[in-house]
Amino acid sequence: MSAVDRRDVTATELGGQVQGLLDDGLRLALVAAHEDSDAFRVVYLLTGSGNRRVELALRTSLDAPTVPSLARLSFPAGRFERVMRDLYGIVPIDHPLPRRMVRHKHWPTGWYPMRSDAGSPPPFGPTEGAYPFLRVEGPGVYEIPVGPVHAGMIGPGHFRFSVVGESILKLKARLWFTHKGLTKLAEGRTPAEALPLAERISGDTTVGHTTAFCSAVEDALGVDVPEPARAARAALLELERLYNHVADLGALCMDVGYGILNVHAQRVREDVLRLGAEVTGHRLMRGGVVLGGAALAAVPTAAQLTRIADDVTEIVDHALRQSVVVDRFTGTGLLTAANAREIGVLGYVGRASGLDVDARRDHPSHPATVSVPPALRTEGDVLARFSVRADEVRASVDLLRVLLPELRSGRWVAEVPAHPAGAAGAAGSGLVEGWRGTIAHRIEIGPDGCLTRLAVVDPSFLTWPALPVALRGMIVADFPVINKSFNLSYAGNDL
Repeated sequence: MSAVDRRDVTATELGGQVQGLLDDGLRLALVAAHEDSDAFRVVYLLTGSGNRRVELALRTSLDAPTVPSLARLSFPAGRFERVMRDLYGIVPIDHPLPRRMVRHKHWPTGWYPMRSDAGSPPPFGPTEGAYPFLRVEGPGVYEIPVGPVHAGMIGPGHFRFSVVGESILKLKARLWFTHKGLTKLAEGRTPAEALPLAERISGDTTVGHTTAFCSAVEDALGVDVPEPARAARAALLELERLYNHVADLGALCMDVGYGILNVHAQRVREDVLRLGAEVTGHRLMRGGVVLGGAALAAVPTAAQLTRIADDVTEIVDHALRQSVVVDRFTGTGLLTAANAREIGVLGYVGRASGLDVDARRDHPSHPATVSVPPALRTEGDVLARFSVRADEVRASVDLLRVLLPELRSGRWVAEVPAHPAGAAGAAGSGLVEGWRGTIAHRIEIGPDGCLTRLAVVDPSFLTWPALPVALRGMIVADFPVINKSFNLSYAGNDL
């Protein structure tokens, strides 16, 4: 359970409070709007090392809701505010870029789907016009539209390149083609009924999102998760990190023409997926994390972990001995530490640019995760993001070896109350280091034990804006490998 510093603030106090917390080393992890009976309430969750969590709550009228924009203090804040405006109609005053983000132009004007009076989705109406892509003009400048439908089993996103010759002058990424209203679907469900939604937020991050959701519920209801379950959750998170990182290591090699290593990486990925099925009964490890604890059908062996580590080391060593691979990776897709910090990127993208943010250490749920060595690079290019993944594979295997003596097959679950202790309901948050970076969930539970709000922040939401920055000045032919080095989630972003 986390100790949260909760503060009510006024519109005039908000900016100063947020600025002070940012100056103190916290980051804005989540912004969630709530529709109460007499007002809209906006909660700003800021987090920092030492499991520090501060929530600022601002109330605004139901009739004409507004909040002062924080976009000039925090780039992530400006994006959270645009989402809030699209879904709730809460207007951020003095926002520097107040156009739509989630709701595309054919969504009806004035319809805000998260409001209680939204009703059934109305028919899509006439479009308000084309999306206002910035036109780059000049001698020899042309545009390349890519997507939203792509080859391969990936989500939809539209990329608009402005190019001269082969050099990229500007890229605009347009997302939210698959907004599902997932957080709205959670409202009115019990935590147990909402758990399958959390498992399916982003298929490759089943364990990460499920753990964050369960942690938020347990935080709200005061549940103390048994130690064997904490160890099991930590282990499952590392198995999920392993199969995704090894897949990316192979795919990055394939994108520069060295496909044989991708074949080997896919074999190792399959080994880890089968290990996940052996441990939990499901290849994506659904059912391994449950409310109040965890359930394991089996426990990995030291020999299995050693074989995986050795196979990945062989793949990485082969890749870094190939001059073509190293040449294509080095200096490609540069993201400086200053840009990464300003944008607020997370996970391996941030760590490859020198940002040391890791919820395993900053918000630990098991003592062993605190000492995980940070996999840091400062170059901020594709090679750095490749190397961070390779380092994290080794760190994950080492952590799993530490956890092995604590792992037990079976179901380790604490009792989860059906209702909050207080008559006014309860709120809780969960912060987990998923394989792409820190995942944040915040829930509110009514007196009847049903969710009144679920807010989710996948690390992809905060990191997507960094991709166009890393592509500036690169050549079009390098887009696939740069994009793969980020490998962000469409589903986790679109929700």
